[in-house]
Amino acid sequence: MCLGKLGNMKKQYSVNNFKNKTVLVTGHTGFIGTWMSLCLDMLGANVIGFSQKPNTEPSMFNLTDIKKNITHIIGDITNFDKLKQIIKTHKPEFIFHLAAQSIVRTSYDHPLKTFQTNVMGTANILESIKNSSVKSCIIMTSDKCYENKDFGRPFKENDPMGGSDPYSASKGAAELVTSAYRDSFFRNNKIGIASVRSGNVIGGGDWAVDRLIPDCFRSLNDNKKIIIRNPDAIRPWQFVLEPIFGMFSLSLHLRKNPTLFSEPWNFGPSLHKKLTVEQVVKKIIEQWGQGNYEIHSNKKDKSYHESKILMLNSTKANNLLQWKSIYTNTESLFETIEWYKQYNDKNNMKDFTIKQIQKYIVNMMKAN
Repeated sequence: MCLGKLGNMKKQYSVNNFKNKTVLVTGHTGFIGTWMSLCLDMLGANVIGFSQKPNTEPSMFNLTDIKKNITHIIGDITNFDKLKQIIKTHKPEFIFHLAAQSIVRTSYDHPLKTFQTNVMGTANILESIKNSSVKSCIIMTSDKCYENKDFGRPFKENDPMGGSDPYSASKGAAELVTSAYRDSFFRNNKIGIASVRSGNVIGGGDWAVDRLIPDCFRSLNDNKKIIIRNPDAIRPWQFVLEPIFGMFSLSLHLRKNPTLFSEPWNFGPSLHKKLTVEQVVKKIIEQWGQGNYEIHSNKKDKSYHESKILMLNSTKANNLLQWKSIYTNTESLFETIEWYKQYNDKNNMKDFTIKQIQKYIVNMMKAN
């Protein structure tokens, strides 16, 4: 892979120090998992990916052709024996557990599969790393793991877990599983274990069904109106590289001092500027150059619980990890929209994605 100017960046970004380290990424064929695998490969890591096949067409994983640069293993996170064997064989030092059933509406249609993947998949990871080569393990859950009573304040890491839908409940349960394993089996161990709750992650290459950003671009490509159900809902919109580099920083802190950093962490955007769903859609249409939308809900929509406000307080990460959100909401949307515009123009998406990563690293260096 041609990294261009990244060679100098890698020296500057030595805090991450992933060069020649073996890193296991579960869910590496997904949207966030592909971005993370690309970043780790660019930083010189030996990436082991374990996941099911991409579940969308097109997919970020296939478009970027990252398969050629990593050890690509197809499998199900609920298969404990296979997972344990992968860890035993490849001896990863770092684990990023991203594999999940990540769509709220799908969790209504397939609740058992959602709980099996999100809860037992997490338990399988934690059980597999006992007495292993692993030094740092991060479990990525969700901002929806919190018990949300729409009080209107950002959630802190010590707020209670909850969930009014199977997906949210499964993520809250995954947090409890992580906490139980950490306290029961790893308190006197040298393995650092942390959970991460990130914002509503946006970026190029997401084609999931029933998710606002990909739904917008599908409608625009088909010259159809964008349909929005909850125009006034506020979410922690966040560019995909923000939580990824937050997790990189946390993983290195975990390796160095597992006792101090083995906790839950929020990685959310700045709270100074909040955008509603309708405002996001308007910005997408404006930058795209055409399109329109309508607000619509039906009886089936009303049967699904959806919180009005969801925000994260990331003060702990700001203070203890010196992590902060680099892009504003407007910048995050700009990068996302540009990715889909480049895709529509039939450009090489691997090269363009690498350029976006390089650009983000430069901005991160300037901010720090």
